[in-house]
Amino acid sequence: ESETFVQTQKGFKEIPGAPIAYWASPKVREIFKKYPLLEEIAEPRVGLQTGDNNRFLRLWHEVAYLKIGFGCKSSLEAQESKKKWFPYNKGGDFRKWYGNQEYLVNWENDGFEIRNLVDQSGKLRSRPQNTGYYFKEGITWSFISSSNFGVRYTPNGFIFDVGGSSVFPNNDWIYYVTAYLCSKLSFKFLQYINPTLNFQVGNIGDLPIIFHEKEKSEIDRLAIQNINISKNDWDSFEISWNFKQHPFLNYRGEAKTLEEYYANWADHAERQFRQLQKNEEELNRIFIELYGLQDEL
Repeated sequence: ESETFVQTQKGFKEIPGAPIAYWASPKVREIFKKYPLLEEIAEPRVGLQTGDNNRFLRLWHEVAYLKIGFGCKSSLEAQESKKKWFPYNKGGDFRKWYGNQEYLVNWENDGFEIRNLVDQSGKLRSRPQNTGYYFKEGITWSFISSSNFGVRYTPNGFIFDVGGSSVFPNNDWIYYVTAYLCSKLSFKFLQYINPTLNFQVGNIGDLPIIFHEKEKSEIDRLAIQNINISKNDWDSFEISWNFKQHPFLNYRGEAKTLEEYYANWADHAERQFRQLQKNEEELNRIFIELYGLQDEL
C-alpha cells in the first residue's frame, strides 16, 4: 500500500531558491524563515581564475623558497615583500578544519602577469575576482559532493581560486562560523537548499545561521582545538611547508627501536583522532540544540 504526502507550494518558498524539498519539516522551514542567512553577514566569494594554471601555479616545493611570500596580511604587504609566489587555496581533496595547503600562485607585483594575460585577439583570459579579500583570514572549502563538505580555517596570507571558494566573516566569529560549517547541521541544510546535490557557491550563503553569544566561547574553544589537531596532523608530513621533523621523533618518548617509535606515534595520532571526533560530536549536539532540532537529528 503506497503512502501519499501532500505539501503546499507555499511551503517551498520558505527555503532560499524555493527548491522542492518536500521532506523539510515545518520546524526546518521555520528556521529558514526566522534566522539570517550566512550571506547577510559574510557573503561567500569566488576567487582568482588565472587563465593558465600550468603557467601560474606551482606546488610549494617546486620553487625557490626565498621567493615565497608567507603570511602576508594584505595586497600591499605582498607587493612590498617583493616576493613572486604566494599561498593559494585550490580546494583539493576532502579535508576538514585545516590543511590542503600545497599550491602557490605567481602574484608578483600585485599579479601583474596574470592581470595582463590576453589571448591572440587581445581578450583578457584571466579573472581576478574579489581581490579585496586576498590574503585575509577566512574559511575555505573544496567543491561539495553528495556525501561530504570539507570546510577549513585559513590563516592570513592566501589567495583563493574558484575551486577553493571562501567566506570571510567578522574575525570575532570566524571560529564559530567554521564550527557551524563543519557541523552535520550545515550539510543537512545544504541538502534542503539544493536537493540535486550539485552545490554552488551561492548555496553556502543561503545557510541559516544563529549567533548565540552564550555558547560562543565553548564553540570557539572546540573549533580552535580541532583546527590545531588538524594543523598538527597536516604539519606532521613533508607535504606541509611547516614540516619540521618526522613525527616518529616528535613522539618518541623513551622509545629505542623503530617499532616503538611507530607505536608511540600511532598512539598519539589515535588519541588526537578520538579527541577530534569527540569535539565534533559535541559541536553537532550544541548546534542541533540551538536550532531546536533534537527530535529530527
